[in-house]
Formats: sequence, C-alpha cells, structure tokens
Amino acid sequence: MEKPNILFIFLDDMGWKDLHCTGSSFYETPHIDRLASEGMVFTNAYAACPVCSPSRASYLTGKYPARVGVTDWIDMGSFHPIRAKLIDAPYLKHIPSGERTAASSLKQQGYATWHVGKWHLGGEKYYPEQYGFEKNIGGCSWGHPHQGYFSPYGIHTLQDGPEGEYLTDRITDEAIKLICSGEQRPFFLSLCHYAVHTPIQAKQQDIERFRKKAQEMRLDEKQALVFGEPIPTGNGERVIRRMVQSDAAYAAMIWNLDENIGRLMQALEESGKAQNTLVIFTSDNGGLSTAEGSPTCNLPAREGKGWMYEGGTRVPLIIRYPQMVRPGSRCSVPVTTPDFYPTFMELAGADSALLEGTDGVSLLPLMQGAGIGSRPIFWHYPHYGNQGGTPGSSVILGQYKLIEFFEDQRCELYDISADFGEQQNIAGRQPQTVKKLRELLHRWQEEVGALFPKANEDFLPEQKTPAPR
Repeated sequence: MEKPNILFIFLDDMGWKDLHCTGSSFYETPHIDRLASEGMVFTNAYAACPVCSPSRASYLTGKYPARVGVTDWIDMGSFHPIRAKLIDAPYLKHIPSGERTAASSLKQQGYATWHVGKWHLGGEKYYPEQYGFEKNIGGCSWGHPHQGYFSPYGIHTLQDGPEGEYLTDRITDEAIKLICSGEQRPFFLSLCHYAVHTPIQAKQQDIERFRKKAQEMRLDEKQALVFGEPIPTGNGERVIRRMVQSDAAYAAMIWNLDENIGRLMQALEESGKAQNTLVIFTSDNGGLSTAEGSPTCNLPAREGKGWMYEGGTRVPLIIRYPQMVRPGSRCSVPVTTPDFYPTFMELAGADSALLEGTDGVSLLPLMQGAGIGSRPIFWHYPHYGNQGGTPGSSVILGQYKLIEFFEDQRCELYDISADFGEQQNIAGRQPQTVKKLRELLHRWQEEVGALFPKANEDFLPEQKTPAPR
C-alpha cells in the first residue's frame, strides 16, 4: 500500500473560535471552512500547553511537555518574573539532543521531511536539521517575526523577498514549491505559520474590509476591551480582556491566512497528491485575549493564551484524509497534541518500537468513526504567563476538569460538559472528585518527572500595581 503524504499545518496563537466554521461571526474563512467540510472537525481538541514552544516539542515527540522538559516558550534571553510569589521552574530551551521526532522517524520510513516556517525550539545548534528534517525554510530561534510580516523579514533561514512581500504569502509559496517539486518519496511537510502571532499586521486593503464590516455589525472597538487584575509579573500592566471579536487587523490576518490555505489545497489537488495526503490543521495554544493588545476573544471559553483555563488550551483541529475520513464528520472525543506523532507512525506503517516512551494515542480509530476509550489528559505549566496566568497543572477526565494552582495549592473543579465557560467552581461540593483527580495528577507528575516552581524569597506582598490612568 502506498504510504500517505502528511501535511501538518500548525498555526501560532489561533483560538478555537477564530474560524467561521467553529463559531466566529466576524472572521471569514471560506477555504478553511471547505477543508472542514471535506474532513473531520474535532470539537474538543487541546494543545499540550497554553504557550507555544512546549506544544511544538510535544507535537514532534509525541510526549507531554513535562516529559520532554520544554515547559515554557523558549526565551533566548533571561526572563525572570522577580515580582511574583514563585520563581518559575527551570526548563530546557531546546528538544533534547537525540530525541526521536516525527521527522526522524518518518525519514526512517522513507519520507522526504520538510520544515517551513516557525521553529522556536532552540538556537542554531538545535534547528530542524538536527531533528530529522532534510529542509528548513524559515525556521529559527524566533517566536515571532521580530521585524514584522512585511519583507525585509530579517529571518536568516529565509531569504528576504521583494520589499513589502507578506510573510504568510511567502511561507505558503515555499510550501507549494516543495509539494510541486516532483519528489517521488512520500513527504512529511511541517508547515508552521508565524500567523497569527503578534505583531498584528496585515495588508491595508484587508484591514479596511474588516473595519467596514465592524462598522456594519456595530462593533465598538473601545467597548470590546475591559481592564482586569494586575499581571503578576508585570510593571504596572493589567490584564485587558477582549469581550468580542472585533479587531480588524487580526481579522485581516486570518483572512489572508485563509486565502493561503486555499492556494495550498489547490496546489495539492493540482499535484495529484490530494487523495493520498493526510492534512491536519491546528494551533499551538489558545487565542491571545488578555494582553499584548488582546487581538481576539475566545468566549465562551474562559481566558486565553498563557492561562490554564479552556481558552488557553482549546484549539481548532481539522483532519482531512479522503481515504479514511468521512467528509463533514465531527468528533467530540477529547484529543491533544501528543496524539499526532503516533497517528503519523500508524499511517506510515512504522514499527511499534518508535512509539516507546510516547504519551499520545493514534487518532486513526476516531478518524474512522470508532472510539479510543476514556483517558485522562494532562497539562503542566509551572510558569507565569505573560498574559496573566499563574503556575499550575490540570487534568481532564470525562466531564470533569481539575486545576491545581501552585501559588497557594488551591484546586478548582469544573464540570466542563455543563459549564464550558468554567464559571462555577464546584470543588467545595465534590471533595471526593477533587481528591481522585488530584491524586491522578500527582501520580502523573511524578511519572513524567515534572519540575516545579519554588518560593520567591524576595517577593514583597505589599507591592501594589497602580491602576491604569
């Protein structure tokens, strides 16, 4: 049997509700909606972490970030939240050398392995080429385009295009060239767009399109943002929550991304490879909704990027594979980032030895309309998020979600089947459920070797963050 191609499209900071097909009434995504209609939409899909680098390490290894050791976004400087109650747990700033990855394992199976776009998993010694990728176009230590989305980009692994060229267009161009290159081997293309991460920049004509739409919908940008509590590690910054999707520039970024997904899928079709290509479309964490401009809104999911609540970890997930997935199908089974690696391995017919030490499960049964059984899904984020979140761990099992916060060891319990917005903390009413899930979480932390923050002896609790003027 011919091995399938694998096209993995990884978005940066795209929230679960940032697509028309997942509930947005402001953003427009006709090409992605078509992709969804041709495949399966997973309505309970989760990123392995509420920030980017850990989810990227998890996708490539099939392991939870706590097991890999990459538990926070990789800061190549020395960020230390000195004003917080805790000092962040230490973490690796690259995937451990010698770690088996999807690329290295698929290369063993005869695949061409290509990385295009964002990497953010270490410095030059730890670039994609060190982890099984034959080509690396645009992947470097950067977590976002420091010089913006318009050329010159200054990305040393991507030659600058003509002045004013748009980065999302260019990355798609590079991916299309690879798909249409005439490569005879099956391919694994890890297409990691920098979009829709900050800076929020888009083409002016697209921005005007959505400014006009916002006016027609009577969306008031000033009323869309609400000031909240101080960010624990900030210097006078406060959480600023977006309550409605109305940012025209962000909508324009999504519109452009959607156009590029359309171009990509058309190229795949014209290459004759569409029927035998697994296409996965997902994001590395929830939408940015509480800081840094708060460009999107995840409601009714609570909070967003950098938080342990649903808005921080719930993401869009679409899988298209005509040979297996029924068009227009939906799946409500909870799935998570570590599941992609074993899915790739099963599709490629790889030896089970390549799954040793992984945490995910293959999604093939779900793609075929079957089940995978009940299982817990875990998170461990022992860090302060730039967006206002505090260190903690969480677990989902069935209808219940437990979050343990490390500053004071308090636990919050939610029945997410009845309370998707996590508004009713029922920990006090269900102590036995709390005990069960907390013990489950602690056993998992021990099993994966999770690291924890320590008390900050220099913390001054009397410090007050001034309110904004």
